[in-house]
Amino acid sequence: MTDKTFHGVFPYLVSPVDANGGVMAAPLQGLVDHVIAAGVHGVTVLGSTGEFAYLGWEQKRRVAEVTLEAAAGRVPVIAGVAATSTAEACRQARAFAAMGVDGIVAILEAYFPFSEDGVVAYFTAVAESVDLPVVIYTNPSFQRADLTVPAVTRLSAVPNILYIKDASFNTGRLLSIIQAVEGRMSVFAASAHIPAAVMLIGGVGWMAGPACLVPAASVALYDHAAAGRWDEAMALQRRLWPLNEAFQRYALAACVKGGLEMLGFPVGAPVPPQAPLGEQGRAEVRRALQTAGVL
Repeated sequence: MTDKTFHGVFPYLVSPVDANGGVMAAPLQGLVDHVIAAGVHGVTVLGSTGEFAYLGWEQKRRVAEVTLEAAAGRVPVIAGVAATSTAEACRQARAFAAMGVDGIVAILEAYFPFSEDGVVAYFTAVAESVDLPVVIYTNPSFQRADLTVPAVTRLSAVPNILYIKDASFNTGRLLSIIQAVEGRMSVFAASAHIPAAVMLIGGVGWMAGPACLVPAASVALYDHAAAGRWDEAMALQRRLWPLNEAFQRYALAACVKGGLEMLGFPVGAPVPPQAPLGEQGRAEVRRALQTAGVL
């Protein structure tokens, strides 16, 4: 496996798609350049903010291709893999690996619930299908099959499952995971958690859609935490937290795409049947961006 260590800020990029379903390369390239110039440590495509659940394979492939071309090796690119079947998830992972991504975020889509053994088998198969670092992801608010602490502990024995992003809102659960997998797996904060608090208890960074909107401030937050400057970290965290609150209240892609449009990035509307932010949501996101000092 390629020796790569992921840490720091990995914005979850939006997927700019036009009314005909075509991926808009120029806005995506501009966004990649913007967040890299702000100092982010990597970028992630095709997560929740990237609307993976609403895109077909060719759209996903094109999003990854454009992002890889724009990043041009400057930072790692991690691609989201999600499917209801293990075979399809493994196929996606192998295809992204062949394109040259630096890592995989493995997401489990489930129509019917299934056992912990099934969950572990799915993630293990995806990891074993590629020679890349794998981030496993769970969001109990949206998914029918959660990654329990015992399941995560079992998966930490898979050699290339090196990270987890947990969006459970439960920071105590994160500490349980960190203690259970110490030395084998690292934890990234999601937007559901307070990033500074996650880094205080041992997390290695922040993977989240709101980091697209405030990349430089997100990097500064990580730098403060990494240096143990907790007073400075929390002062900055308080300024950024309204963005997390808006992200939790409104549709994920709509929130970030709406904010990016306010900042001058023509990334388009959410993929239907999702809807753009309404008037109230736009006002809240605008206030959050103003509080963060970027608008």
